[in-house]
Amino acid sequence: MSAHPVEHGDEPIIERPDRTISALRQALARVAPSRLPVMESERDEVLMLAAETQSVGPVNGFLLRWAVVVEIERHPEVARRFHAAERLVGTATDEETMRAAAREVADIKAAARRAVC
Repeated sequence: MSAHPVEHGDEPIIERPDRTISALRQALARVAPSRLPVMESERDEVLMLAAETQSVGPVNGFLLRWAVVVEIERHPEVARRFHAAERLVGTATDEETMRAAAREVADIKAAARRAVC
């Protein structure tokens, strides 16, 4: 199975957003609205940490993390595979299956990260 975000027959349902809090939030609202509360909670924590440390590092990490989430979710087939693999990691009864699912999760995340960087 290929871990590339764009596959034949799996066109993105939205354009790739800019890597800003506002653009990522709007994109997430379209592709995975159930994840908005987590994003908003993390955003508040990250902004407080950035202010406390006087560093943009936490904000950059936050933006990358959510850009990767949106990149996965904007491709329905990739998102389906990703979530199925995540579930399998937690429910597999044998180590080989669990490892294969964990590799699939890691491969999809890595491909999404390459796509947004």
